[in-house]
Amino acid sequence: MDIAASSDSWRRSRRCDTGQCVEMARIDDTFALRDSKQPEGGVLRFNAASWAGFVAGVRAGEFDLA
Repeated sequence: MDIAASSDSWRRSRRCDTGQCVEMARIDDTFALRDSKQPEGGVLRFNAASWAGFVAGVRAGEFDLA
C-alpha cells in the first residue's frame, strides 16, 4: 500500500483547527508523519519502538516550550 497516496489513512489531531497540522497514519507496525499543507512533500516513517518513545516524551512534557 502506498501510504502517501491513501488520503483516508491519515489523521490529524482533534486540536487542529486550522487544517495546517501534522498528520499521522499507521500501517501495521509503521507510523508515518507528513505536513498537511504539503502532503506530497514527503513522509517521515518510524518503527513502533521509536513512535512509542516519542509519544511517551510528549505525554511527559519533554517537548513543552514553556
